[in-house]
Amino acid sequence: MSDDLFLILTFQAGYNTSAVLAGVLALGIGGGVVGVFSFLRKRALISDAISHATLPGIGLAFLIGIAAGGTGRDLPLLMIGAAATGAAGILAVQWIRDHTRLPEDTAIGTVLSVFFGLGIVLLTLIQTLETGGQAGLSSFLLGSTAAMTANEAWLIGGASAVTVIAGIALMKEFGAVAFDEGFAAAQGWRISLLDIAMLALLLAIVAIGLKTVGLILIIALVIIPPAAARFWTERLGKMVGLSALFGGLSGWVGGGLSALLPNMPAGSVIVLTAGTIFAISLICAPRRGVLTWQVRRWRHRLNAAEHRGLLAVSNGLLPRDRLDRWTVWAKRYVGPQGRVTDRGASAAANAARQERLWAAYRARYPDAPVQFNPLTGLRIEDVLPADEVATLEDGLSGK
Repeated sequence: MSDDLFLILTFQAGYNTSAVLAGVLALGIGGGVVGVFSFLRKRALISDAISHATLPGIGLAFLIGIAAGGTGRDLPLLMIGAAATGAAGILAVQWIRDHTRLPEDTAIGTVLSVFFGLGIVLLTLIQTLETGGQAGLSSFLLGSTAAMTANEAWLIGGASAVTVIAGIALMKEFGAVAFDEGFAAAQGWRISLLDIAMLALLLAIVAIGLKTVGLILIIALVIIPPAAARFWTERLGKMVGLSALFGGLSGWVGGGLSALLPNMPAGSVIVLTAGTIFAISLICAPRRGVLTWQVRRWRHRLNAAEHRGLLAVSNGLLPRDRLDRWTVWAKRYVGPQGRVTDRGASAAANAARQERLWAAYRARYPDAPVQFNPLTGLRIEDVLPADEVATLEDGLSGK
């Protein structure tokens, strides 16, 4: 199985499989890029309303295709139908938000429920038709790559690439709207038009990804990669790049696994891959990860314990707290018989000096940040210029 997966992931498993994998890879990158802006704009859940609102459009497009004498399963036609009702869902959410007292989350819940219910009714109706049983529309619920043709895959990949280019081209404007709407308005940018453009790209990704990920799980492809990227950086450009990378990896690996396991819903496999990336980011990210936070917390506790222990030593006492006592012993400030070493005496004198200087600083500047204190392990020389430190020392010596 591992050999087959390697062949799939390296695009050596045949033309059709490679084309499908390339399309899913492009879709993941597109979802990662576009999702960043809705995530930062705090409108990530609107993609849920859009995705559920596409289901009636798929059913209507199928019926129109049948009425026109076709099979109704033409992917471009289904994507157009999905985009049309998805846009109607966006307009409905905005109208409810702007013309009623209901909050946006209530509007989103209402719209997605109504549109999804309408879509289920249409799908049930289609199943009663003579050709409905072979419609294959159920794959749009959970996604499927097994039945995709190369032409459909290239269509998905090409459309995803267009959304990526558009998102990167408007990154400066979208970022300004997401972080500071007032600044964006002062620059002369029309916020309403930028919001429409942002939602249009989100709608495009949702409509494109229905066949691959499914309308129920497509929301994960535009939320999970940006959320994972947020753990690693605070800069917009890097966040967009990392989100694109995580989305691409989710599509590439998840698409490869779904090709290897054709009976598994492709959307579920892709989303589980994205969830794995999110879990790794949550735990291991160097600045915001849980593991990093725990290390930082323990470092703070040890710094505080060391300072308290050294203050006790400077007063001729042994620390009473167990952690304080263990810290001064581990750093060899105190010997096995409880005798203070030369290193400990020097460190204790410096700790007492830092305590007096910080106390004088806080007395002079009572509004100073709370983290400016010796318990954090921060030396006063790391915060204040040398002349200010000298002034504080002169004050302590009575000069």
